[in-house]
Amino acid sequence: MTDRDKGPTPTVSRVLPDGRLVELLYDPDRRVTALAVGGPDSEAGIHDSFDLADGERLIPYAADNNLIATGCVLLPSEVGGFTTQAELIGQLQAFLHRYVDLSPVFEEIAAHYVLLSWVYDAFSELPYLRLRGDYGTGKTRALLAIGALCYKPFFASGASTVSPIFHVLDAFGGTLVLDEADFRFSDATAPLSKILNNGNVAGLPVLRTMTNRHKELNPRAFRVYGPKLVAMRHSFADRALESRFLTEETGQRPLRPDIPIQLPPELHAEARILRNSLLAWRLAQRSKVRTDATRQAVGVEPRLNQTALSLLSLMEEPAVRDRVHSELAREQARLSEERAASPEGRMVRALAELFADPSRGRIAVSAVAEAFNRTEGDPGRAPVSARWVGWQLRERLKLTAVKSNGVFVLPEGERAKVDALAVRYGVSTGQRAA
Repeated sequence: MTDRDKGPTPTVSRVLPDGRLVELLYDPDRRVTALAVGGPDSEAGIHDSFDLADGERLIPYAADNNLIATGCVLLPSEVGGFTTQAELIGQLQAFLHRYVDLSPVFEEIAAHYVLLSWVYDAFSELPYLRLRGDYGTGKTRALLAIGALCYKPFFASGASTVSPIFHVLDAFGGTLVLDEADFRFSDATAPLSKILNNGNVAGLPVLRTMTNRHKELNPRAFRVYGPKLVAMRHSFADRALESRFLTEETGQRPLRPDIPIQLPPELHAEARILRNSLLAWRLAQRSKVRTDATRQAVGVEPRLNQTALSLLSLMEEPAVRDRVHSELAREQARLSEERAASPEGRMVRALAELFADPSRGRIAVSAVAEAFNRTEGDPGRAPVSARWVGWQLRERLKLTAVKSNGVFVLPEGERAKVDALAVRYGVSTGQRAA
């Protein structure tokens, strides 16, 4: 049976073998859908259906599809036009500046993130964008304004049922725009956290238990890779998840007086025009986008560079990249300070002080406990035991203690591991020698 015999295929987007792209359009005025087909070397055409060489017929999703008709997923209405990427970035920044009060650097980051969302499938890793702050500080407004420009944005909230989020991301791809993300899903094992943990790296689907019509177990892999735009009040407990975000802290300064108190209706029409221009940019540039490793920040740990590199690869202006590099350096300093203040960081500091004496061949775990208790600096706090320290060394820091003459010690061979941990937790050589 051929693909044509199977019937037409409802299509949201497709990359064709010849490099052309197929993208779903929706005109809310006429309430019709269509497919735009084009590429860097061909003029875009609008089709009610499109036949592939292998006989498969692509058709657009129906205009009365609830996700499309209600605006839960936003689409371009036609293929617009653009002159240069720099001019398009300027238009995006002007739109955001008109409706949202963001810090200057984050405004630049947000405009480029919108651009990144339209070619995210050209990269293997992505950062997430986050607005974090108390209620009434403009998080949701920023989410709506930035999200309205992104590629196939899907709007949801922390109160949403998780199952449709999996299905929509798998079927539509695009950008997940998530409000109030920390209300129900703070636990690292929550289903939504799995989307966020897996969704920044291509090729890491989430397996979900499904059954077929015969009630047979039939697990399914859901594709969750794509840009994510998140608003929340607090932070996630999972530090690995936290490292995936580029964050704007809202409510840090008085609101600009020129910001409208409510988002006006014309915002939606302006956003649609910009989405049309962004579609034209995607059709022309998607095949040309590449990761540029030379644009990573100097002096920043690999994880932060790995997260931000796709965004930096799209930043044409060196001055803009320099400002983002400075933001990454500040985030690096914050993370280092946070690590150093953690129980693991204080443990590493105690170990570094003990191993600073080159004449010491091995360190008793009880000596580590004594040094750690001295770093606490809280006279009301009960001292920790050598047994607790042994567990921390083994489980948290992955150091191996051995038994010698009836006591547990860290042998000389663990010194190199402690040196590496000292670098990771921000314990400098000068601090160790003190």
